[in-house]
Amino acid sequence: MKTYFWFAIAGILLVAAGFTLIGTNVALAQDTATEAQPVIENPPYLADYYNAWLTSGHADTEAEAFNHWNEDGVVEADCARCHSTPGYIDYLGGDGSEVGVINNEAIPTGTTVTCDACHNQAAAQLSSVTFPSGAVIDVENSSARCMVCHQGQSSTPDVNAALEENGALADMNAVAPELRFVNIHYYPAAAGLYGTRVQGGYEFEGLSYPVKFEHVEGVDTCASCHSPHTLEIKLDTCTTCHEDVETPEDLRDIRMNGSLVDFDGDGDDFEGIFYEIEGLQELLYAAIQAYAAEVAGTPIIYDAHSYPYFFVDTNADGEVTEGEAIYPNAYNAWTGNLLTAAYNYQMSVKDPGAFAHNAPYYIGLLYDSIQNLNANLSEPVDMEFAQRNPSGHFDSTAEAFRHWDEDGEVPGTCARCHSAEGLPTWLANNANIAVEPSSALACSTCHDDLVEFTTYEVDTVTFPSGVKASFGEAVEDNLCLACHQGRESTVSVNRAIGSLGDDEVGENLGFRNVHYFAAGATLFGGETQGAYQFADREYVGRNVHVEDEVATCSDCHDSHRQELDLNTCTDCHEDVESVEDVRLLRVSDDPQNEQVDFNGNGDAEEPMRDEIQSLLDDLFAQIQNYAATVIGTGIVYDSHAYPYFFVDTNGDGVADADELTFGNAYTSWTPNLLRTAYNFQYVQKDPGAYVHNPLYTLQVLYDSIEALGGADAVASYIRPS
Repeated sequence: MKTYFWFAIAGILLVAAGFTLIGTNVALAQDTATEAQPVIENPPYLADYYNAWLTSGHADTEAEAFNHWNEDGVVEADCARCHSTPGYIDYLGGDGSEVGVINNEAIPTGTTVTCDACHNQAAAQLSSVTFPSGAVIDVENSSARCMVCHQGQSSTPDVNAALEENGALADMNAVAPELRFVNIHYYPAAAGLYGTRVQGGYEFEGLSYPVKFEHVEGVDTCASCHSPHTLEIKLDTCTTCHEDVETPEDLRDIRMNGSLVDFDGDGDDFEGIFYEIEGLQELLYAAIQAYAAEVAGTPIIYDAHSYPYFFVDTNADGEVTEGEAIYPNAYNAWTGNLLTAAYNYQMSVKDPGAFAHNAPYYIGLLYDSIQNLNANLSEPVDMEFAQRNPSGHFDSTAEAFRHWDEDGEVPGTCARCHSAEGLPTWLANNANIAVEPSSALACSTCHDDLVEFTTYEVDTVTFPSGVKASFGEAVEDNLCLACHQGRESTVSVNRAIGSLGDDEVGENLGFRNVHYFAAGATLFGGETQGAYQFADREYVGRNVHVEDEVATCSDCHDSHRQELDLNTCTDCHEDVESVEDVRLLRVSDDPQNEQVDFNGNGDAEEPMRDEIQSLLDDLFAQIQNYAATVIGTGIVYDSHAYPYFFVDTNGDGVADADELTFGNAYTSWTPNLLRTAYNFQYVQKDPGAYVHNPLYTLQVLYDSIEALGGADAVASYIRPS
């Protein structure tokens, strides 16, 4: 045996030189699982690898994973790929057979996952992996060898196929007598890692799920975190950023700032993300048991160590008691909804590293499964304080990051703000190129050092108008301005209009969209010209809330959650206890404007947000009137449907569902309509305009109303000084 392993290990070097081990060592390897593996001592540089492998699960000759088929004498073809060395090599085509299938239906028992499995020419050349869903993932590193097996055996399409074949789709709450549990199998780490790209979990229709989890640069492969031979976690790698980690158990306590959301609703949003997932698992299991008893009519229990895992709770005590976790007592009252929830529960349990592999994906699966069952329960599991998604910059389900998944790349014009690497690229080159979609933003998007967590230094930021603005030299919040500035300005709108007359429909004139959350442009007001500023008017500049105290983005917003820091508000506004209370404030930075009734409704003390909303509503009425009477083509608006303005085909002034299509986009633009519609959209897309710069916002709305309706339209209004 020692001789065999010397040649097996030495074969690694032959593979590197282009040689293959197939035909020699595989035959010798057949009996390696029948007795304890020998230890070798020489040569040391190879012995270290081999002896490390001896400590791993891949070398465990006693494991059920390698002995389950001993009585049969052959490993079942569907299992041989991952439960025997010759099966793995057969699947890769390393024995000269067809790639991607097991060609030999009589794979012998008696092997573990030996050196030959991963160290052969076929494995070395592996560059893509096909998952159970049919998704093919291109892999440019050795992780492909791991992913062949650590991908699970099922997926969303498999579950849907089972539901259809067994008649469960017609009524997802009806027991389908022939329906059985669909099992993801063990350690589906790669399926979790790649998220919705491979659909390893059961993904509910109409909901968005994260793609591959991106850790940090240089820690993005299996071997980055795990020793390829012992399979143990490389704690030295972890401690580069996570200083308090001393044991694998300590990893469970990690909680990055990008995920400070109380996912399981237990009131603790600082506990390790492992415990958030664990909390959701407990909630889902409670929902599964409640649903099984109430809807399916047969109580259910779960045992992670006994196949097929879900069993009938014969005494209805909610616990696994003696004699229940046996195959003859397998659960047999599956409904479609119960199966999808149980499948996701099992997947989360069978990937013990779920919290590190792709926590947002697992959280989404668990949360959605609970909600799906809750919809059918008389007493739903309490999810009042639970949350599904991280904060905006880290919400990997958001359209801001998932919009380009089908295309496979984020265009260079969008990459700066909609990809993890976009901002650093722009800061370094003042330009972006197309990149693959990322899960969301990452720590490295804003931090140039992931040990000290310093941020990139930016002195000034150029806005779409060409104007440079800044909070001050190297102030961290200048990074916020790089994205929260909008994509258009007075300058670009004027450029699009050219020499057209105010009421002349331009054949090539189209809507100019400022884009979302141009808060930085609003904050700097007339200085950066983010809204459309009419040529004969003056506009207020930067709004400084409280000099030297509340003047930048992070003075009001948490840098990671993006939520308002209400403690800052209460320093001056004692009655503020919630975001809703902020919306009720009436304070202006100009004493001359503080008690002015801007909208002319007789209330000079109503919240500034209400003053703005009143003018915004009037502006839209003016837009619709102008479009219908001056242009002759009615217009409607929907803030959630691109390109936002549409033809009012039935003339009822309401945005009907059949009108909100790209083919019905409004195209009869005049300069006057474009300017004012641009400002309407600008205010709509900055929901915090009433705080960011209320006077500037009121000014552009006042001027837009006057541009369409004349002096009479604003006769009852007061324009801020």
